[in-house]
Amino acid sequence: MPPGKAVVEQNRILACDVAALQAGVRPWMKPALARSLLPDIAILPRDVEAEQALLDTLACWAGTWTPRIRVVPHTGLLLEIASCLRLFGGFEHLHDAIVTGLNAQGYVVRSAAAPVAQGALWLTLAGESGMRFDRAAMSRSLDSLSLSALGSELPAECITRLNSFGLSTLGEARRLPHSALTRRIGAAVMRELARAYGEVPDLREEFAFPARFDLRLELPVPVDNAEALLFASRRLVQALAGWLTARQGGVRECSLMLEHRKREATLMPLGFAEILRDGARIEAILRERLPRLELATQVEALRLVADNVLALPGHSQPLFGKDGAQAAAMPALIERLRARLGEAAVHGYAPIADHRPECVSAHAAQGKNGSAGIVPAARPLYLLNAPQTLPERHGRPHHRNEPLLLLAGPERIESGWWDAGESNSDGRPSGDMRRDYFVALAPDQRWLWIYRECRADFDKGGGWFLHGYFS
Repeated sequence: MPPGKAVVEQNRILACDVAALQAGVRPWMKPALARSLLPDIAILPRDVEAEQALLDTLACWAGTWTPRIRVVPHTGLLLEIASCLRLFGGFEHLHDAIVTGLNAQGYVVRSAAAPVAQGALWLTLAGESGMRFDRAAMSRSLDSLSLSALGSELPAECITRLNSFGLSTLGEARRLPHSALTRRIGAAVMRELARAYGEVPDLREEFAFPARFDLRLELPVPVDNAEALLFASRRLVQALAGWLTARQGGVRECSLMLEHRKREATLMPLGFAEILRDGARIEAILRERLPRLELATQVEALRLVADNVLALPGHSQPLFGKDGAQAAAMPALIERLRARLGEAAVHGYAPIADHRPECVSAHAAQGKNGSAGIVPAARPLYLLNAPQTLPERHGRPHHRNEPLLLLAGPERIESGWWDAGESNSDGRPSGDMRRDYFVALAPDQRWLWIYRECRADFDKGGGWFLHGYFS
């Protein structure tokens, strides 16, 4: 069995892990007694700042499920889920999803649900899990709680005084006369009791999601293997996904920084094929990138930064079949290929604001946007690399010695005078252009896209040309 761990504050055990519990170590023990039960136990001092930073990170992650969150300092989170139950298929499905997500990040979860936030918190601290659907059921559960189980919420002298009266549960204490009990344990404790039972409003402020995502996670021990950082980075990625859900937005890129000693850092930019907030997609990219990263020195902390939050476009679900799932899988495949092969190895085409057919697209990294495109008229699916000359007989263009029937046109394209003599990014000539385009029908029923040069110097390239096929 691995050696246990315990957190100590003011010379008392505040919390311990499963191994320590199995050896008989309990909260509020003195460290000397804990060592007598488990000699190899690791006694760690409490780090209040680290606890609060962890709760803030988990609050961002919980934005996946609800935007209404309260952080109880050094204790836990309160999530308002009543308005979200229908969205996530009921309490059981939502509760299982939350617990599963926390377990995947390495946390052990204690939870309870009740109509009153403070009541749910006290039931959780006392180990009373489950859902209480109405206040009567919650009040009965609270009445049965042992006073000693609420040692972290009620003052120790208050519990001692109530025990001296022969009281051991909350229900027994509440059956005493209100005025007499207030004189003995104080008005502040009575307000806490009233808040737990929902008799007074809970005025605690809700968690305010930060305007900019910038979270840092300090590692328990320095790590020199980049692949071992995947588990730690998962916590930051899931927090980013929850933060984006609460912001109702997505990102096209973010940055993971690996911090070393002496304030050195390794920057790992992460780009995506579309605007997203899916933590699983981001983890898939890290799973490809981290094993290929060579670390010069050990990593002591991770930091995830996302500056530019974009509006997340909506997606329509298919009525039949799985076409929507297949369409969503394509950007994920592109991202994995780019992570595995490199940014420069995966390319696509980006639209360019230009009227000339040869210049409306440019070779660009997949997922990168070109400039705002011009909405064109009908364009063919297949454009020839170089236009083919068409003979003209009796005033009509011919293709394969057969006359063509003009169906639509002309569409005048006159542009490019500013870069005459230059070539576009693919090496094809562009420059000054004066053309009338037509949609033509060939004898074999194919639709062609042809044009006639409008320049006066026909001896330098005028006449009819075939530029593409519609079908």
